[in-house]
Amino acid sequence: MFSRYKKPGLKEAAPVKKPEAAAPAAPAPEPKKSVAARRPAPQKVAARAQPADKEKKRKERLGEVKLELHRALLDNLNLAALDQASEAELREEISEIASEVLQEKGMVLNRDERRAMIADLYDEVKGLGPLETLLKDETVSDILVNGPHQIFVEQNGKLSLSDITFKDEKHLMRIIDKIVSAVGRRVDESNPYVDARLQDGSRFNAMVPPIAIDGSLVSIRKFKKDKLGIDDLVKFGAFTEEMAVYLQAAVATRLNIIVSGGTGSGKTTTLNALSSFIDDSERILTIEDTAELQLQQTHVGRMESRPPNVEGKGAVTPRDCLKNALRMRPDRIIVGETRGEEVIDMLQAMNTGHDGSMTTIHANSARDGVARLENMIAMAGIEMPLKAMRSQISSAVNLIVQASRLQDGSRRMTSITEITGMEGDVISMQELFRFQRVGLTPDNKIIGHFTATGVRSAYSERFRMWGYDIPPSIYEPFRPE
Repeated sequence: MFSRYKKPGLKEAAPVKKPEAAAPAAPAPEPKKSVAARRPAPQKVAARAQPADKEKKRKERLGEVKLELHRALLDNLNLAALDQASEAELREEISEIASEVLQEKGMVLNRDERRAMIADLYDEVKGLGPLETLLKDETVSDILVNGPHQIFVEQNGKLSLSDITFKDEKHLMRIIDKIVSAVGRRVDESNPYVDARLQDGSRFNAMVPPIAIDGSLVSIRKFKKDKLGIDDLVKFGAFTEEMAVYLQAAVATRLNIIVSGGTGSGKTTTLNALSSFIDDSERILTIEDTAELQLQQTHVGRMESRPPNVEGKGAVTPRDCLKNALRMRPDRIIVGETRGEEVIDMLQAMNTGHDGSMTTIHANSARDGVARLENMIAMAGIEMPLKAMRSQISSAVNLIVQASRLQDGSRRMTSITEITGMEGDVISMQELFRFQRVGLTPDNKIIGHFTATGVRSAYSERFRMWGYDIPPSIYEPFRPE
């Protein structure tokens, strides 16, 4: 049995003898039955608790058998040969091995239990073990593993503890190795952290012992198969139709845009949505640490940076990609996230004929975003007078879109701010739209509304010249009745 995918050199397992049919237990004598029937009420309560105890013991026993089945699969299956096997063939082999082990252990499973066990075993061999169930769940956006026995998931902006666990740290490490080896990377004591990408594009990050004290730490940010467009974000309440009209004009007329926000605030989602306004005839180059952008245009060139190898060589930084991108005749350059010395090349690209470029940065407000750009220029080791540095930023960046994750887990575009130039040594900015918080509901949901500030866009004439005649009414402040 299962000889086709069995490891070479292993002897065929001897057929398991079916236990001889035991004589049916003799029925309890009638007198005892009648005595049991006349037992007092407290004894009946104890009898009702018995099925729960039996079910608990059965689950524990099932867990032990599942562990033995995992070992049996690793011992018997030639995993290298399984690459050529179809899913149906592999499931059949797993079913055969499971039948043998269950027969040896004298366990009988119903159809649902058997189906669930074979699915788990298949995920263990071909997939990512316990994580497969969470990866297939469309409602889960983030998976956070704190050691083998604690897995948190984020659903609808809220974190909760999952009932799914790994068997032990060794099991968790085997899944981590499986993920990172598939993308040509490694993680161990000498290199205890790694950033990678799953097959479906989900972002994966892991840190292992001894740096992770209580067991390996894993975070997976799932890649949405269905790209959210501007209409979807308006429908979900991320911003209003008036803001969408303004953003469409800003992107189409090639303003340079920075999407600012904290971790998990929806910066990449916002950048994806804004990119939908780019004309299909334009050549776009994207640069990311981990490819997450989902541009729908025809002429898109995607680049991904690379960390150094084991010898500390072969690294390709975002700055290297950006320098090379400038020689590839792009109409627009989109950098997934600017976080280091590549900022100076990004600003120069925005200033030298690559209008309409976009990037994201980590910042809590538009003014904070400008300060962060200054800090990144300083960290790049470029000695530049403060006024010259701010002049470079003000001429390169036209618009800062602030994305925020609020305390109830909802994500909002909390501010749209234009950079209009310099006043002395200070960069002048004007806010056009903002999210105004009013209060909280009893169940901790944010109460608020979007409103214009009453300030008209400094680029209104530019919009008109490009054929986007935006009505002045979109700049009128919201007045609650």
